[in-house]
Amino acid sequence: MSTPAIIAQDLNFQWSADRPGLQNCSLAVPQGQFWMLLGTNGSGKSTLLRLLAGLLTPQSGLVKLAEPMGFVFQNPDHQLVMPTVGADIAFGLVKEKLSPQEVQVRVGEALQAVNLAEMARRPIYALSGGQKQRIAIAGAIARHCSVLLLDEPTALLDRDSQQELVLQVQKLVKQRGITALWVTHRLDELDYCDGAFLLEEGKIVAQGDPKPLKQRMMNKTAV
Repeated sequence: MSTPAIIAQDLNFQWSADRPGLQNCSLAVPQGQFWMLLGTNGSGKSTLLRLLAGLLTPQSGLVKLAEPMGFVFQNPDHQLVMPTVGADIAFGLVKEKLSPQEVQVRVGEALQAVNLAEMARRPIYALSGGQKQRIAIAGAIARHCSVLLLDEPTALLDRDSQQELVLQVQKLVKQRGITALWVTHRLDELDYCDGAFLLEEGKIVAQGDPKPLKQRMMNKTAV
């Protein structure tokens, strides 16, 4: 296994006394691989991802990520803030103090990477849900992110857009060496990843080859 680019070690987080979160939760995602985080509703998937992203602070435990990191929300409208596609991607580059020419190059490369090269001037409101998610991913690519965290990015998409997005991320991981961790509840998405984690009641209970994990979840839902 290659050096992990995403590490969580013995994470503990509790929302309240009657709402447990994570209990001694640990995982490691190898650099340059595409892994998925699987679990039923309430298992702690989104909580874990937010701890990894620094959006929440663990009560104890260690988080270590290769930088820079990009985060893609379930609803892209929560992170696309500018009126046009190109402006939104450029907005994410403000802290890097690049020249206008460098920003234009980065925006163009990022849109090319997600197959939306012709949409720089398209208004955000005119995009489909799948296109919005790809723009959110393009923002991370423009910042040359090493790690991409995605919180159920296909939850609001139709089946065709769902498959298109997961294939897009799989391609980016292979071509650019990005490390991706994708939270999902859709078992068919496990066909596209290198490995998977199964989270139950705030703990990782299984990990590795996605095929037996998929079968385990299918057996559970069939009972």
